Amino acid sequence: MDFTFIPHLDLFLEKFPILQEYDLLERLVIVLVYVLLAKVIDLILIRFLRKVALSTKMHFDDFLINFFHKPFLFTVVVMGVLHACSVNPQLPRLPGMIIPNGAKTLLLMVWCAALFRSLSNTSLKDAARILGGWDIDPDIFLLFKNVSRILILLFTILWVLLLWEVNLAPLFASAGIIGIAIALAAKDTLANFFGGISVFMDRAYKVGEYIILDSGERGEVVEVGIRSTKIKTRDDVMITIPNGIMANSKIINESAPKPRFRIRLDIGVSYGTDLDVVEELLLVVADENNQVLKQPAPRVRLRTFGDSAVNFQLLLWIRDPREKGRQTHLLLKEVYRCFKLNSISIPFPQRDVYVRKAEDWAVTGNDEV
Repeated sequence: MDFTFIPHLDLFLEKFPILQEYDLLERLVIVLVYVLLAKVIDLILIRFLRKVALSTKMHFDDFLINFFHKPFLFTVVVMGVLHACSVNPQLPRLPGMIIPNGAKTLLLMVWCAALFRSLSNTSLKDAARILGGWDIDPDIFLLFKNVSRILILLFTILWVLLLWEVNLAPLFASAGIIGIAIALAAKDTLANFFGGISVFMDRAYKVGEYIILDSGERGEVVEVGIRSTKIKTRDDVMITIPNGIMANSKIINESAPKPRFRIRLDIGVSYGTDLDVVEELLLVVADENNQVLKQPAPRVRLRTFGDSAVNFQLLLWIRDPREKGRQTHLLLKEVYRCFKLNSISIPFPQRDVYVRKAEDWAVTGNDEV
């Protein structure tokens, strides 16, 4: 196979008899020429393209230059090695197979490693900037990264086997038996993997949202992986749940369909209180809280006539579900202070106990209850 990548280089080297006499020296000179070519490309072309990319408003060209820089220069050097292996006289059979295939394998691994590293180091913010400000879903981006890295690894292994002319037919033939064995041995892992795919496809929750599990835990989703989902509770405890369980559980998403949370405050006032004043004061308390949304507007509802109180309910929405506990605390304190300033009493259960004398029992009869 012809690996001559610089035209007329061989014709030029034929002018030097010493190189024709020592073929090893000729091969080293060819590799050195390609190394010098790579350096020239680095000093002139790459730096020029980098300056041009920096002068544009796009970020995709910067990403391409950073990605192709080192692998491309390494490719030029490997081309030199392949060129050196192709000149006459031909290398012996064993070195003639090992050196070119080894160079190709190394080249493939460099490119795949560069792609793998670029995917791993690219954050959601970087990806959105590279794509010109596109709105990328965090879960889809994470799924793409995880699946892509797995595919790159499998692709690299298969291509290396093909480069070394390994017969893949027995490998594929035994893959079915091995696949069954792996499926039985790692059924939980596979269930979690496909559960993760199901979670990504159903979009039941996303990173940053607050969910409540069947077991009662409530927290913020901090990571949705292929195998598991991580939730950070209000106690700053990290819970890792296999996706196989998440895919088959009832999940309450407090942040969906819109990132807000409803709070219901049950408040009782004494009988005889002006109900219109109570309703007005509760709405004022909600309106003065800067975490309470104006739309939907807060509302007050009279729910029941209790044994000791007239029971109201203040319904409102806050901006962030993580503020549920704190805002409930602040609102109740403000309601208590406001009622106290306006002489509105909050009753508590009372019981009247009557004590009767013994002679009263004698008059009414001992069997009377």
